[in-house]
Amino acid sequence: MFYRENGQFKTSYRSDQQIFPITQDRWMVLALIAFAFIGVPMLVDEYMFRAILIPFLILALAALGVNILVGYCGQISLGSGAFMAVGAYAAYNTQVRIEGMPLIVSLLSGGFFATLVGIVFGIPSLRVKGLYLAVATLAAQFFCDWAFLRIGWFTNNTPSGSVSVSNLQVLGWTINTPVDKYLFCLGFLCVFGLLAKNLVRSAIGREWMAIRDMDVAAAVIGIRPMYAKLSAFAVSSFIIGVAGGLWGFVHLGSWEPAAFSIDRSFQLLFMVIIGGMGSIMGSFFGAAFIVALPIFLNQFLPWFGTLIGVDISTAAVSHTEFMIFGALIVWFLIVEPHGLARLWSIGKQKLRLWPFPH
Repeated sequence: MFYRENGQFKTSYRSDQQIFPITQDRWMVLALIAFAFIGVPMLVDEYMFRAILIPFLILALAALGVNILVGYCGQISLGSGAFMAVGAYAAYNTQVRIEGMPLIVSLLSGGFFATLVGIVFGIPSLRVKGLYLAVATLAAQFFCDWAFLRIGWFTNNTPSGSVSVSNLQVLGWTINTPVDKYLFCLGFLCVFGLLAKNLVRSAIGREWMAIRDMDVAAAVIGIRPMYAKLSAFAVSSFIIGVAGGLWGFVHLGSWEPAAFSIDRSFQLLFMVIIGGMGSIMGSFFGAAFIVALPIFLNQFLPWFGTLIGVDISTAAVSHTEFMIFGALIVWFLIVEPHGLARLWSIGKQKLRLWPFPH
């Protein structure tokens, strides 16, 4: 009843190709963004910012990059954590070695160097695919872990092997409170989300999807597989690299290579699988689910154990998280391969027809 398209006529190709062609969607997204920028800082406490909202924004940005490569281009990657590490350490070295370097330029430079590394490790995609490509990108993870741990230049020769940043400023705006960090990350996510949405709707986005669906047929109709695959690796690595810089600079402040281990790569891949492969919205759903579920389980399981008279330890809660993640991934792969984004799309479709039968 409230989600109808009555009277919404498309009189031009431009209006028919809008990102949100339905008026209700457009106003809902604008209201959500306005609430995120204005309402959330007034309603949320410091714990929510540090534990949930800031990690969600940065991981959603990283999942966005992974989704472009895995969901839209169909290239399996297990090196996302490595690309985040490259972005973080490249941004750190740019910041400390070049006097007066602006923060945003440092973060974007991290994305640039992650792009170069992503292209290098994306070259095997021209010859192999599937499990073999996953192993090739896994090599990037192990190589970067070794390099940032053993080569002292990357960490500015610090004795502990960890690096730290402080006094973050953008045009005189000092980013030191949780609210400032939240707004800074939210701005990055909104800009990159809009760019990614337009990119996958463009000609190169259609080439990625053609390669994903059937690369041989795509080559027959004139699409260059080398250009499509390497461009997907480049764009994906750039976004993931910027997310890595934000993770190190804004969320952690001080980090070591273990912060971008292979667990991070699997976590980002799980976000894409659960949220929905080949969906920009699925990146947000997956990140929200992965960030919120451990916190919910940490609160719910001890309470439930007390309710039934069973003492549930912290280790049991941690093991339960892994079991639930594994079960959910298997369930989504079998029942709904397109993830939470597909369920959201089905719900919207039913609202367009409600209360009439589908």
